[in-house]
Amino acid sequence: MGRNGRNDADRTGTDPVTTGVGAEASWIAVPPRAPDESGGPRIDPGFSLESIPGVDVKHANAARMYDYALNGDHNFKIDREVADQVFAVMPSGPAVARANRAFLRRAVEFCVDEGIDQFLDLGSGIPTRGNTHEIAQARNPEARVVYVDNEPVAAAHTRQLLRGNEHAAMVQADVRDPRTVLAAEPTRRLLDFDRPVAVLMVAVLHYVSDADGITEVLRAYREHCSRGSFLVVSHTTQDHQPDASRELREVLAASGTEVTHRDRAAVRAVFDGWRLVEPGVVWTPQWHGPPPAPGDPAPEASETWCGVAELR
Repeated sequence: MGRNGRNDADRTGTDPVTTGVGAEASWIAVPPRAPDESGGPRIDPGFSLESIPGVDVKHANAARMYDYALNGDHNFKIDREVADQVFAVMPSGPAVARANRAFLRRAVEFCVDEGIDQFLDLGSGIPTRGNTHEIAQARNPEARVVYVDNEPVAAAHTRQLLRGNEHAAMVQADVRDPRTVLAAEPTRRLLDFDRPVAVLMVAVLHYVSDADGITEVLRAYREHCSRGSFLVVSHTTQDHQPDASRELREVLAASGTEVTHRDRAAVRAVFDGWRLVEPGVVWTPQWHGPPPAPGDPAPEASETWCGVAELR
């Protein structure tokens, strides 16, 4: 058996719970691990998790658990143990993560096609296959990307991945602190907020509680953007499986990770001050995704609302 209870054979691209074929024909398909586009290693061979200052190996971390769900290697035993508890409560967990990752790709491509050439990726997590700068720069080599995350493994791995890329950088900061994020040297150097920018909040806002001042955080980023900018959001919810979602929150809370699930109306409120583009706030597979393949799970099995909006 492979990670997350999947057979090793499943990693080649077909998941046993669906008959869809290909990465987009079936959003639950397991993406294969891949080198970067140059065919070389993604990071320095001497890079190790243990060498990163400030890494907490005693407590599970959301970014590292997400990496595990995506079949990544940059996680610790405690992350895998807590993630497996989550998957016991919600077995669709890895598929939820993959559907979210597919939404990220489609949303970034949409923004580039709309003329956006600069991205602020908040809560970017640990790099895996199909990162924002790879997606954007495949369409526009001059696209600029600033990643933001406060997890040491995510920050260190991202810096390794971006070596030699003059148009992308990492800021190690808390997304709940817009002042620090926006004043950071890489942000000021790479992003011109007098021009439209895409602000990505993909699978991060459920870690920002109402007590954290989510309304004020959202307002700060919005007020820093110029007209024509885009906001990209995905957010887990309890709407589909309220009982399982409650158990999931309890498991994560016991590990020190607080999660705030929000319903569709609350996710719509995240876009206050922005104008939603079609199809509005929908399940991740429904946002500009392909028609469902025979045997695909229902879109609500993604457990995640998402949307893209423009500042007018």
